[in-house]
Amino acid sequence: MQKKYLPLILMLLAGNFIYAQNGKKTTKPDTALQKSDTTQIKKHELNEVVISASRISESILRSPVSIEKISSADFRRSAAPSFFDALENVKGVQLITPSLGFRIINTRGFANTTNVRFTQLVDGVDNQAPHIGAPIGNALGPSDLDIESVEIIPGTASALYGLNAINGLANFITKDPFTSQGISIQQKTGVNHVGDKETSAKVFSETSFRIAKALSKKFAFKLNGTYTTGYDWIADNMNDLNATANAKLGIPGGPDNPGYDPTNGYGNESSDRKTITLGGKQYSVARTGYAEKDVTSYDLHNVKIDVGLAYKINDNTRINYTYRFADLDNIYQRANRFRLSGYILQQHAIEVKNNIYQVRGYWTSENTGKSYNLRSAGENIDRNYKDDNTWYADFTKGFNSATTAGATVQQALQQARQLADAGRYQPGTAAFNNVLNKLSDINNWDIGAALRVKDDLLHVEGQVNISNAISPTFQKETGLDLLAGFDHRTYIIHPDGNYFINYVPGKAYSNIDYSKTGGFVQVAKELFDNELKLSATLRADRNDYFDLKLNPRFTAVYSPVVEQNFRVSFQSGYRFPSIFEAFSNVNSGGVKRIGGLRVVSNGIFENSYLRTSIDAFQAAVKNDFNAGLTTDAAIEKEKGLLKKNQYTYLQPEHINSFEAGYKSILFDGQLSVDADFYYNKYNNFIGQVEINVPNTTKPDSIPYYLNDKNKQGRYRAWTNSRSTVYNIGGSLGLSYKLFQNYVLTGNVSYAKLQRTANEDALEDGFNTPQWITNVAFGGNHVIGNFGFNASYKWQSGFYWQSFLVNGNVNAYGTIDGQANYDFVKTGLNLKVGATNLTNKYYNSFLGGPAIGGFYYTTLTLNIK
Repeated sequence: MQKKYLPLILMLLAGNFIYAQNGKKTTKPDTALQKSDTTQIKKHELNEVVISASRISESILRSPVSIEKISSADFRRSAAPSFFDALENVKGVQLITPSLGFRIINTRGFANTTNVRFTQLVDGVDNQAPHIGAPIGNALGPSDLDIESVEIIPGTASALYGLNAINGLANFITKDPFTSQGISIQQKTGVNHVGDKETSAKVFSETSFRIAKALSKKFAFKLNGTYTTGYDWIADNMNDLNATANAKLGIPGGPDNPGYDPTNGYGNESSDRKTITLGGKQYSVARTGYAEKDVTSYDLHNVKIDVGLAYKINDNTRINYTYRFADLDNIYQRANRFRLSGYILQQHAIEVKNNIYQVRGYWTSENTGKSYNLRSAGENIDRNYKDDNTWYADFTKGFNSATTAGATVQQALQQARQLADAGRYQPGTAAFNNVLNKLSDINNWDIGAALRVKDDLLHVEGQVNISNAISPTFQKETGLDLLAGFDHRTYIIHPDGNYFINYVPGKAYSNIDYSKTGGFVQVAKELFDNELKLSATLRADRNDYFDLKLNPRFTAVYSPVVEQNFRVSFQSGYRFPSIFEAFSNVNSGGVKRIGGLRVVSNGIFENSYLRTSIDAFQAAVKNDFNAGLTTDAAIEKEKGLLKKNQYTYLQPEHINSFEAGYKSILFDGQLSVDADFYYNKYNNFIGQVEINVPNTTKPDSIPYYLNDKNKQGRYRAWTNSRSTVYNIGGSLGLSYKLFQNYVLTGNVSYAKLQRTANEDALEDGFNTPQWITNVAFGGNHVIGNFGFNASYKWQSGFYWQSFLVNGNVNAYGTIDGQANYDFVKTGLNLKVGATNLTNKYYNSFLGGPAIGGFYYTTLTLNIK
C-alpha cells in the first residue's frame, strides 16, 4: 500500500463509520448522563473530563476547542520509550528532535527548535527555561512513573492562559500522592547508533523511582528521581551552504570549494569568509573550521528530582508544594547548536485550591553552567591558532607559490589551504582539547564560546469560579458558568556582559526586570435543554514595553445527543517577545546579535542595509571584477542592488484563529471520532534580520563601505515580519476498541501555508509536513497478562527554513513496536520495544542529527 493513500483511507473509514451510525438518538447531554443504559466502555468515554480547554472540569466530548487527552493506559500501550516520546503519535502533533534528550512539541505549523509559540505546563506550572522562553524538552518535567495524563490543545490558547500559547499548549498532569501511593522503580536500558557510520553502538540507561505515601488523612508526599545516561544522536550533514560562491569561476560546491560551508561544520560561516584576489581573480575563501563532532561531546546525562507535598486544610481545600531540579548535559539548538554542560534548572511552586478559587505561585531559576556555543568554539579554535589576517596572507602566499610552480588553480587552492593550515590544532589531540576547554570558559563569543546565563522567572496567578462562589446550585439553576482569573510574571535577568547587558548607563551589570500582567473573564451559558453551550472569554495583557492587548475567545458547542458534539470557535492571541528576543546582546565572529526593543537597538534599524542585498551586491562586484572591470567601476555599476533596511523595533506577534470540530462516540463507546478544521491569520511574526551599518553617513561613500567588511558594523536583530500569513489545516482521529482489550487507532493531520500577503521572506519558516499519519494496533492484557502494540508513522517531506540552513526535509516513515508482560504477583512489568525498528536513518529537520533505531527494555516494579 502506497503511503500517499493513508490519509484518504483514514478519512473514508471515518465517513463509513459515521454514516453507519446514522445519527442514532439516545439521551440529552449532562442532565441525563446518569440514566444512560450503556456499556462500561461507553460510561468511561462519556465521563472522561479535561480541565485545560476552559480551565474548569468538563466533558472532553463537549470541550469548546480541540483537545487531546492521553492517559497513563495509553502511554503503557505505546511503543515509545517514554510518555514524552509517545506524544509524537498524537493527532495534530509534530515532534522534532534536536537531541536524544531534547525533543520539541509543536502543533499547527511554524515549528522551530526553540518553540516559543507553544506552552508546556506541569500541573498548570510553566516549565520553560527562562532565557530560552521555551522548555528544553522534558528536562524539568515528570518521569514516566509519575505521569497521570497529558492534555494537549493544538491551537491558540492565549485567551485563557496568556502565556504566548499562540500555537498550542500541553499540560502534563502528575499523580496525586493521596490516591496513587506506593513505591515504584523503573530501569530502562537501550541501545542506539546501530549501524551508524559515525560511531559504534551505544548503551542508553535510565533509572527512575517514585515514592508516594499518605501519612495521614490530611498529609501526603511524593518523591521522584531519574538518572539518564546515553550517547546523543550525531549531526553530520556536510552539505555546502555556500555552494554558489565560486560557481562562476568554474568551482562547484563541496569540499573543493574554497568557500566551503558545511551545514554541521563551524568556523567557516559568512563571518569567517573573505573575498580575496588570487591570480587576478577574486575568490570567496573561508577558514577551514571543524565538524560538529570535533568540538563537542555527545555524552548525555540528565538528573531530575522532584518533591511534592500535599496538605488538606479541610474537605474542600488543599495546599500543594512542589520542588523540581534538573541537571543536564546534552546538545541544544536554536540559531546555533550548543553543548549544555552542568546546565541547572530549579523550580519551586505552591498552590492553594478548592472548588471556588485557586492561587498559584512559582519561581524558576536557570544557570547554564559550563555550556558553550559550538559555532563560536569552531571559529575561535582556528583564530586561536592563527588570526584571520595572517591566515589569509598565508593562503595568498601559498596560492601564488603553487601557481608559479605550474599548479592548476584547483591544485593551487588546495596547496594554499595546506600552507595556511600548517600547525593547525587537530581534533582529538591534547593541544586541541586544551584550547577547546579554554575557549569554552571565555564568556565572549568574539574570542571564546562560553554560554553563561543566570536568570529567574517569578509567576503568580489565581482564578475564581464565580458561579460556585455565589451558590453551590447557581450553575444548575441558571445554566451560567462564570470564571475570572489573573496572572503576573516577571523575568529577572542577571547580565553577564556577553549574552545580556543592562543598557542603562552606568548599570551594565545591574539586573533587568521584564514583566507582564494580565487577567481574563469567562461566561458560559447552556441553552435548549443543555443541547447548546455558548461561552465568551476576554483577556487583557500588558507588558512593560507594550500597550494593553486584548484577546477574545467565542465558542459554541452543539450536542443533539450525548454522543454527538459539534463545536466552533474564534479567538485571537498575542505573543510578547521572549527575553532573548527582547534583550540579547551577543558578539559572535564580528556579528552582533541584538534584541529588538528600542532600549537595546536604538539607532540601528534607521541607518542599516539588508545583508541579503549586501551579499548580492558584493557577489556582483566580484563577478564584474573577474570579468575585467575595476573595483570602483563595479561598485558604481552594482550599487543599485543595495536595499535600505525597512524593518523596525519589536512589536508582539498576533494571531486570529477560527476552528470547527466534531467529536463523538459510536457503537456503545467502541468507536471514537474526533475531527477538526482551522484557519489562522498571523501578523507581526517575530524573527531575525541581518543588517549592516556602514561606518559613514555620506551617501556617495556608502556603497564603497558596504563592499568592505572592515568598514561596516554587522548585526542580527530581532524584529517583525511585514507579512500577513494565512495557514489552514485539519485532522481526523479514530479509535476503535475490539473485543474489550484490543485498540485500533489512526489519525491524519493536514497543515498548509495557504498564502502570504506583503511577502518579505522574514516570516518564520512554516517548517511543517503537509501530511502526518499514524496507525497503531495493540492493547494491554490482550491474552492474560500479555500486551503489545505496533505502530506506523509517516510524514510527507517539507521545506525547512531557519538561520542555520534552508532546504527540503525528506519524507520518512517509521515502524515502532513493543511487547510487555505483567508479573502480577510480584508487581513487575517487562516491556521490550523499539522505535524506528528498521533502523533507516532520517532527519526530522535540517541542521539537526540523523535519527536511527532505538531498541530498549523497560522493567517496572510497583510495590504497594
